[in-house]
Amino acid sequence: MKRSNVQTRVLLFLLRMAGKLSLPMAQRLGRLLGRLGWWLNTPEKRVTRINLDIAYPELPHQERRQLAKQSLQHTGQTFAEIPLIWEWPVERCLGLIKAVEGEALVEDAIAAGNGLILLAPHLGNWELAGLYFSSRHRMAALYSPPNMPEFEDYMIKVRGRLGSELVRGDRRGLARLITLLREGGVVGILPDQSPRGAGNAYAPFFGLDVRTMTLVSKLLQKSGAQVLATYAERLPNAEGFRLVIRPCVADLADPDPVKATTALNATVEACVRAIPEQYQWEYKRFRHRPAGQPHPYKPGRTC
Repeated sequence: MKRSNVQTRVLLFLLRMAGKLSLPMAQRLGRLLGRLGWWLNTPEKRVTRINLDIAYPELPHQERRQLAKQSLQHTGQTFAEIPLIWEWPVERCLGLIKAVEGEALVEDAIAAGNGLILLAPHLGNWELAGLYFSSRHRMAALYSPPNMPEFEDYMIKVRGRLGSELVRGDRRGLARLITLLREGGVVGILPDQSPRGAGNAYAPFFGLDVRTMTLVSKLLQKSGAQVLATYAERLPNAEGFRLVIRPCVADLADPDPVKATTALNATVEACVRAIPEQYQWEYKRFRHRPAGQPHPYKPGRTC
């Protein structure tokens, strides 16, 4: 048996075992993983602290330190919750959502008949947000295929169990998303990833120009769709989640890629500032900057 097949089977076994946990147990496990990441001085801790130094220079050192510790714990909780969202019955998962803010915005956008793009940053529990919308609307979401084919099959199955399509981020996938939007459907996009290859522009995010996807503006221009931002905020004491839906900054559909990506990053930043401790600051979002700019994660080197 190939090593990759063994790794996939072990991963799937662990996911299914973790899916038997309750929400309080999963969140306790996630917080423990986050604390270990802090105590062991992991690369995730280093990246988190660098990112927060960039994003919140105005905060006193001790407050940024505390925010970094909270971020690691929330990121740990997010990953401990994913097996629940993938393995629990859908009704049980949706029961975790205790309140929805901004539902009328979605209803108005759908009623316009031109489709809806939902921007879901890596904030709170984005898997639960996706499940919620796929339970109510004809939906597709972009995804990056993992290197393990068996795991990709599993991921497509669990994310699509309510009929949601998973679409690769290639030319064929883009065409499929445009078609779905023109038919009045919903498309979910994680907007805060650093894109590879073409289809990007540099725009400010927490004060630094970073490589940003132009996909959202292209979809809006070609489909005439509406666009909203959303996230599932984790409530304290394992009480569940509050789903938040909010308007986006204007100019997301501007033909000028810099204006459009600036609006995209401003939209994400507004969401993050609402609950900064629940953002995935462990991701190297600032690693792709204009050539010649200082590299945030490699002191003494430039991008």
